[in-house]
Amino acid sequence: MSLLLLKNFRLVDETTDTYGSVFVENGIITKVYTSENVNAIKNIESSLNQTDKLFDGKQNLVLMPAFVDLHAHFREAGIDNDNRIPSECRILSEYLGSACKAAAAGGYGTVVCMANTNPPVDTITQAQVIKKRCDALGLIDVYPALSLTKGMEGKELSEITLLPEKQEQSSNTNIAKCIRLISEDGKDIADDTLFLSAMAEARRTVQQSCTGTVLSCHCDLDGENNATKRVLELAKKAACRLHIAHVSTKEAIAMIDQAKKGKTHISCEVTPHHIALTEEAAVKLGEKSHGRVNPPLRSEEDRQALITAIADGTIDAIATDHAPHTLADKEKGAPGFSGLETAFAVCYNTLVMPDIIKLSKLSSLMSAAPARILGLGRGNPDQRRGHIKPGMRADFAIADLCAIWTVEPADFFSLGKNSPFAGKELKGKIVQTIRGGRIVFDQQST
Repeated sequence: MSLLLLKNFRLVDETTDTYGSVFVENGIITKVYTSENVNAIKNIESSLNQTDKLFDGKQNLVLMPAFVDLHAHFREAGIDNDNRIPSECRILSEYLGSACKAAAAGGYGTVVCMANTNPPVDTITQAQVIKKRCDALGLIDVYPALSLTKGMEGKELSEITLLPEKQEQSSNTNIAKCIRLISEDGKDIADDTLFLSAMAEARRTVQQSCTGTVLSCHCDLDGENNATKRVLELAKKAACRLHIAHVSTKEAIAMIDQAKKGKTHISCEVTPHHIALTEEAAVKLGEKSHGRVNPPLRSEEDRQALITAIADGTIDAIATDHAPHTLADKEKGAPGFSGLETAFAVCYNTLVMPDIIKLSKLSSLMSAAPARILGLGRGNPDQRRGHIKPGMRADFAIADLCAIWTVEPADFFSLGKNSPFAGKELKGKIVQTIRGGRIVFDQQST
């Protein structure tokens, strides 16, 4: 039996902010003690043997559930004959090994990687190959997204038609464990009938279950506001569970808020760069190069609308939209930023330090809420994550909130060094990440 005791930490999750200790057995949280349970902690500590582990937070480190990212780009397509070794992949902007290391360094335990690879991930087999490779690395849990249409060409549905209707009773458990989100990523299906068919497939997987497959829309066709209006109308017509990615405008937020009040089953995410930066930063970085991202950085009015929506609960989750690029591609105008390794600190500095939200709310946005959206807040213990309580998997992000550091992209594990926060000083840093009771990132060993 593998035992782990984490004592004298500030324990923070969606509903908790207190000092205490956590006892882990075989990768699952079994006991959570407050700081008053001194004798119980002493008894556990005295029972540990040399093969067990003990970590002392010394009252100055924060223990949170590891983060769950609904939206990242890992760039590999899940091709069986893709046997490139990491050194050969350095001509790329990312490979699974570098992406998983970056995620672990950022405090992430679970990541959904998008399907807009070359070629796109439009088959269940491709998704399973990606998951198998990431599982072998043992750093994080990866759930590959499946594109809505074959080749992301918007003409014919992909293998989303083969997804099981009820995950927990699927005859093919590998599918149920692999795919929890479907998306056409940076494209919208232009044909309403085909888009409704894709929504019907997403609805089919949740008809008998409260989990199932989430359909994520990126709302790019004809501009974010028009695209958001369209998908909300289609989702209402299809009675489909819908997630809207990287919301960035005040108008889109207002439409989502109205749809939620109308009982449409909808969730949405915002990125760290859209809540921390404006179009002025894009101009300084180069609007057509290093400052380019989709959707683009917006006005201060839009940014404030996003922050208000975070505070009032309209926004459900924070997702990185981690989009690594080579320097050459970025200079040519490739859109997107590398964000896994800066996300927590950027959000902490933008939202918590100014006292806009509490740290527990940030934990909810980065852990519990996205876990719920993916159906990972329930089920067997190995699946449950997002809270610090008995029965949950022991996935933790440990942060030093007093650490002051400067963003140096050259030090990223990600091959994509394209960060809009390069050179900026931030407070609060992830110092350790634990997956299933095992350390997968330790700042001191890097």
